Amino acid sequence: MDEMNLQKCAACTGLWDDKDKGCFCRYDGNPETCEGPKKLPKPYYEQDNITIYHGDCREILPHLPKVDLVLTDPPYGIDYVPEWKKWNGDKSDFSPIINDNKPFDPSPFLKFPTVVLFGANYYSDRLPIGGWICWDKRLDEKKDRMFGSPFELAWFTSKNTAAKSKMIRVLHGGVINADSVNGNNEKRVHPTQKPIEVMKRIVLSFTHEGDTVFDPFMGSGTTLVAAKQLGRKAIGIEIEEKYCEIAVKRLGQGVLPL
Repeated sequence: MDEMNLQKCAACTGLWDDKDKGCFCRYDGNPETCEGPKKLPKPYYEQDNITIYHGDCREILPHLPKVDLVLTDPPYGIDYVPEWKKWNGDKSDFSPIINDNKPFDPSPFLKFPTVVLFGANYYSDRLPIGGWICWDKRLDEKKDRMFGSPFELAWFTSKNTAAKSKMIRVLHGGVINADSVNGNNEKRVHPTQKPIEVMKRIVLSFTHEGDTVFDPFMGSGTTLVAAKQLGRKAIGIEIEEKYCEIAVKRLGQGVLPL
């Protein structure tokens, strides 16, 4: 895109690619189809310094205020189908993750100073050199035989730490749900739901009280619940309204996990 067109399109988002690939607005940097400045949609939820938007993060992202940490578990691009059985033995009734059938592009999020992306081992070829978080979900060799992966990886970059690796150990998986209040096998509300404790440890590692945490693929709101419990502000975006509803209910429970 030439300089003149960049200037025309700057009014729309003010955010464009440094490598002449066009701006990140939904009009792909084409001033001929751009309708002018776009505003943030009305929040789906806004209370206690927590804001949720229902929509596509690619459209909302350019209009957000400054954030201190991007922490998210995006669609990895692996066409994951949640066919495993639920905690009570019933077949899963979760639907596939939207856009997980397409390669994930992390580039719009790499402009932020501190970023943590789960599942980055599936798209590491599209990331610069950074650090890695290993979440150990089993804690010992005997539990390694539980159903599912015994660990998960998240890529990170941050000016707030010189560390290049971090280990988090939280038991989770199979019939063990780390967020259960009664027992350890309560129903999950999202097919790729992360434990609140995992997100809390990451938020503590990269932010200070009062900072703003942003999750562009919010799901059931785990990142926002973790941020709220730690005295952080938070912004979440979710494309499926049913998960926005679930997130609002979880946030309404105060400091108690689901």
